Amino acid sequence: MNELQIFGYVASVLVAISLMMSSIVKLRIINLIGAACFSLYGFLIGAYPVFALNGFIALIDIYYLVQIFGAKEYFRIIEVQTNSEYLNYFLKFYNDDIKNFIPTFNYTPNQNYHAMFVLRDTIPAGLVISEYLDDDVIYLKLDYAIPGYRDFKMGKYVFNEIFKTKKVKKIYSDPGNKKHQYYLKKMGFEKCMLDNNEIYCMNVNNA
Repeated sequence: MNELQIFGYVASVLVAISLMMSSIVKLRIINLIGAACFSLYGFLIGAYPVFALNGFIALIDIYYLVQIFGAKEYFRIIEVQTNSEYLNYFLKFYNDDIKNFIPTFNYTPNQNYHAMFVLRDTIPAGLVISEYLDDDVIYLKLDYAIPGYRDFKMGKYVFNEIFKTKKVKKIYSDPGNKKHQYYLKKMGFEKCMLDNNEIYCMNVNNA
């Protein structure tokens, strides 16, 4: 197998991997790279239909990525009662996925809990459940985004807009799995200790 054939196989694998992405953005980006590589491969071996088809796919990916990154999205918070029927249904529907990201999550509502859905262009794309430890200190019981909406935009909206307006000064969160820890770090959390447990915490700048 020569280097050109290996290049063709790599391009094919990238296209296949892109189809397994739950995030539309990741799907488009990886598919763009794979299609562009496969188009180049087709050109180099003289397979011009392969070159043309994958070049066209790459252009489509570019078009939709421009639409995604250029379009203005609208976020809104909908607060719900902690015993809401829809909240319970949402938690049951996404239970396995939630447990995958935050294995320690176990929902038993109490009077200190606060639940809010994050709407993204009218779609309930995420759910945040927090417990107030003090007037300005909260513990995130759940910070969850449904598949297809895990591009950090929702998290930035929640932490930069919502919690600041609520005058929250400190936020704690369970670590969750490695992907959730990566998300927390991207949002500005750092490892800390609380009651002899290693968790994540963030100081909110309300200035």
